Amino acid sequence: MRKQEIDYILGKMLDSNNDVSDLNITVGKSFQVESSGQLTSVEMDPPFRKLTPFQTEIFALNLINQDRRLTENLLSQGSCDSSYELPGKARFRVNIFSQRGNYSIILRKLEARIPTIVEMNLPDAAFHKMAEEKNGIILVTGATGSGKSTSLAALLNEINEHKSVHVLTLEDPVEFSHPHKMATFNQREMGNDFDTFASGLRAALRQAPKVILVGEMRDRETVEIGLSAAETGHLVLSTLHTVDAGQTINRVIGMFPSEEETQTRIRLADTVRWIVCQRLLPKEGGGRVAAFEIMGSNLRVKDTILHGESEGKTYYEIIQAGKAFGMITFDDYIVELFSKGLISEETGKAYASNKGIVGRGIDTVKSSRGQSTTDIGKLEVDKSYGNPVRKF
Repeated sequence: MRKQEIDYILGKMLDSNNDVSDLNITVGKSFQVESSGQLTSVEMDPPFRKLTPFQTEIFALNLINQDRRLTENLLSQGSCDSSYELPGKARFRVNIFSQRGNYSIILRKLEARIPTIVEMNLPDAAFHKMAEEKNGIILVTGATGSGKSTSLAALLNEINEHKSVHVLTLEDPVEFSHPHKMATFNQREMGNDFDTFASGLRAALRQAPKVILVGEMRDRETVEIGLSAAETGHLVLSTLHTVDAGQTINRVIGMFPSEEETQTRIRLADTVRWIVCQRLLPKEGGGRVAAFEIMGSNLRVKDTILHGESEGKTYYEIIQAGKAFGMITFDDYIVELFSKGLISEETGKAYASNKGIVGRGIDTVKSSRGQSTTDIGKLEVDKSYGNPVRKF
């Protein structure tokens, strides 16, 4: 299989549906694309009803293109990450992995144009405050494919528009190519420019950046150096795979030995500026819409990081109380999406953190519209209840 054939197949897959986010190449299935969260088969000529192990392996080897590091990673670790460009059409983040002795490939389509906060409908107040931060850590969290990298790209673009600073990114691979505007960008790619996030971040401290983007906080060493960078006056942006703000704090603390917990809590309380968690929900009429939980730093947040959550002092309650300062819970955001007609009631309740809170919020919205909030039909008083039974 030659590069021209690879490019032809990838082009056909891209053009097969609107809003394609991922290309899926798996043994025993046809070529598939993910569009609006759903996998769809792609018709080819000649047809590929079920891909064979040989076909996916040849496809994988062409994408690796004799790269020694990628080949070693695939053989020793079972997977490897790289990037691939389809000239004139798209760039992809590529993951090749072994499963039951066969190779599967997932290609995530990367956007060519840098998104803005307004275009992405990100919470304005919070994200503009984030762009004004001078130091500390900002974490964007969520499941794979929830849009973390895109949100960070919009945040970096905001900094690029308004600040004359040196921005250094450490990525695996580089997803958005930022042009030099007011800021000066240096974007480094794992494998080509550095070996691990930890080594790249350690070197970054000697490269005089004001803003450092770390693609992912994968291990304790990377978190340790990230905390050090934030403590020495850098603004560090990164991602984690967690579902909410409280779990994010606990995940970071859990990376360190128990004897270092107190010191880790102190360092986190001093450096964490914002935690943004996001989920993608099915949108009414097709497509997906993002829901956010945003926690900023204040005295109550710092105290809870230091001493842990307790009754009446949970991260959830602190975020609820901090709405005036740009904070918001997933549940409140979901109710807002429902009120705008962007999601259905069923979707809102399915993705809620607290179904009771979302249910009451949705009922309030429906009441304001004059809609019924219950499925119970007409009620009548049972007039015979309590009357003695007459015997004849």
